[in-house]
Amino acid sequence: MTHGLPRPQNLELAREMEKQVRDHGATPATIALLDGKIRIGLSDTELVRLSESDSTLKVSHRDFATAIVKKADGGTTVAGTMFAAHMAGIKVFATGGIGGVHKENPFDISTDLRSLAEIPVIVVCAGAKAILDLPATLEYLETLGVPVVGYQTDEFPAFYSRESGLNVSVRLDSPKEIAEFAKAHWNLGMRSGVLVANPIPEAESIPRSEMEPIIARASVEAMEKEIHGQALTPFLLSRIGELTGGKSLKANLALLLNNAHLAAEIAREVSVMKEKKI
Repeated sequence: MTHGLPRPQNLELAREMEKQVRDHGATPATIALLDGKIRIGLSDTELVRLSESDSTLKVSHRDFATAIVKKADGGTTVAGTMFAAHMAGIKVFATGGIGGVHKENPFDISTDLRSLAEIPVIVVCAGAKAILDLPATLEYLETLGVPVVGYQTDEFPAFYSRESGLNVSVRLDSPKEIAEFAKAHWNLGMRSGVLVANPIPEAESIPRSEMEPIIARASVEAMEKEIHGQALTPFLLSRIGELTGGKSLKANLALLLNNAHLAAEIAREVSVMKEKKI
């Protein structure tokens, strides 16, 4: 909501994601920082405040102390959200795409991957962001021992596209199976998260053959303008949106709602298992 999506779509999306979660039997809790305090769940007024701010920090692990000391507002990355969710006892959350290994610089590796290795939370995504080196990202997750679950698919989705040509570590076909898998994983003493790759709805999917040259062009422009670090992903997403005539934004919104839907169903199954002490 705070980084990567234009206004007013960012606010509309935040509200609709929360509605998706409620409609499918779970309780939404949007995570952010307000005035330097970690917030688990936001009012509509607070959603509006974050969606309209031009000074919101992008908060990953290293940035929490900065936000707290400066009493700043912040939107959390996947790593930051995992950290806060785990502290609050939340086992499932939805995002768009995780960070990973960058194509141009293999040493530019998102903290999201390390957090997935260390924090026991189920993360529902549409794969890694399409601007990344997907084979290297999956290799890194394998090295870290993070299970990559394909929801009703054998193939790791590529964010805007349903296909990537890359295999997941396991395919599971229902929210109940995913909840059971996570419980078994953690009962064995594993401490990693569980990454659930949920393909974008077919109607909104953009073929890889169409997206790859657009992503390549946007990446070249970023290099020419010397855009890097935390500014890189928002620039690329914005530029890709321009180059696709808004098609990528529509796909982004669709996959986020789809992920919220699945995350709610998984959370409900996790809750049922907990109540039954399964």
